[in-house]
Amino acid sequence: MPYTQEEIHEIVEAQREFFRKGLTMDVDWRIAQLKRLRQAVLDRREELEAALYEDLGKSPIEAYLCDLGPIIVEINEILRDIRKWAKPEWHFSGLMCFPSTVTKVYKLPYGVSHIISPFNFPMLLTLGVLAASLSGGNTAVIKASSKSAASTRALKRLIAATFPPEYVTVIDGGHDVADMCLAERFDKIFYTGSPAVAKHVLAAASENLTSVALELGGETGNWCIIRRDADLKDAARKIAFFKLCNAGQICININQIAVAREVSEEFLRLLKAEFIRQIGEKPEDNPEYPKLITSAVYDKCQKISDRYADRIVFGGTGNREANRFSPTVIYPVGPDEDIVQHELFCPILPVVPFDDNRVDDILDIIARREHPLAMYIFTSDLKWAERVMQTQQYGGGCVNEVCIHMMVKGVPFNGTGHSGMGAYHGVWGFREFTHPQTVLYGSTRLNLPLREHPYSGKAEKIKRTLLKLFER
Repeated sequence: MPYTQEEIHEIVEAQREFFRKGLTMDVDWRIAQLKRLRQAVLDRREELEAALYEDLGKSPIEAYLCDLGPIIVEINEILRDIRKWAKPEWHFSGLMCFPSTVTKVYKLPYGVSHIISPFNFPMLLTLGVLAASLSGGNTAVIKASSKSAASTRALKRLIAATFPPEYVTVIDGGHDVADMCLAERFDKIFYTGSPAVAKHVLAAASENLTSVALELGGETGNWCIIRRDADLKDAARKIAFFKLCNAGQICININQIAVAREVSEEFLRLLKAEFIRQIGEKPEDNPEYPKLITSAVYDKCQKISDRYADRIVFGGTGNREANRFSPTVIYPVGPDEDIVQHELFCPILPVVPFDDNRVDDILDIIARREHPLAMYIFTSDLKWAERVMQTQQYGGGCVNEVCIHMMVKGVPFNGTGHSGMGAYHGVWGFREFTHPQTVLYGSTRLNLPLREHPYSGKAEKIKRTLLKLFER
């Protein structure tokens, strides 16, 4: 249904009134709501999988592997440790504060959160973020993507059947509705999407000085570096799987590969063989291969393929009726060509050859561009790889692996610069949706006159001596 600004304002204010009642402050209450959310996902698994197939052509296994299963894992991790995370921290106030020796840090919710979710993982990147928000004790207004319409309808049904709208609600609609939401005053905004839209979200949030977390794909895409000493067969197998997943519509997917020239031909041969082994000779006709979200993305793939037709070494074909475009490998590509200057977010895969002894030049190119959300390295030189991963700036990544760093429990998923700000997953999500509030408990006895006037005369020497002592 279409929304008006007044209706959205009423939704937000209803949640604000609900938050003020204090129910969400109780950790036991939060645990109960998270269990309800988990059960709702399990009970509606088939409905959610059907929606993901309708929107993105995801098979039930891929839907559960990449969208639904991780939600359950995320909620289970929260349920296991939320009492520990939410417990106030006790700190010794220090000699400078004597005789007031006790300070506590409380983890308080922001209040009314606004979750803006994308089309590519419409369940995970909605309900996974929602779990983090609820763990912190917030309410949530969700703006789900209009591109993944079936998934948004399924989310609306799930949330409406599980929570009252003054606690959690889903709003659908296009950019006009999104702007109406951003015109409201929220206490926390979590946006997943593109850097271009993120700038708009930040600008709107700045009007109310609202805290914002951003998970973005990165302006110039994620690199994968393959050295000459890499296990090429292993690299090809993992990269083929990753590029097939969701037809490349993944914020942490490989945007371009830099491969050592000395092994580039062998790597390409193995990569093509892996694509064929995993999805067949014509991926665009395989019902297990996900589809593109809109015909506009298909047209973008076709346009790029037409432009680089003479350098396509695999793929370049599509099924317009099914809206599937094959994984398409373009080689060779120069490091300064336009195709590797921006995020592609599709199954196109440019390959940039480099001389292995000039790998530092590739690293310099990556460092000079906007920070990617992910970075991947394949090499047997683990000391070199560790040095690189410690010095480059990116959200997260893997050495001799792809994508599964985001599945590790207890570690943050985040970006930096044009790939985002803030972090979530597990305790990091709890921290993202809570404000640490420091409170010192003062003593009414044994108060020292150290901080009081006079600061000169006989008192000066004594006070200076004591202050030096307290610095320790």
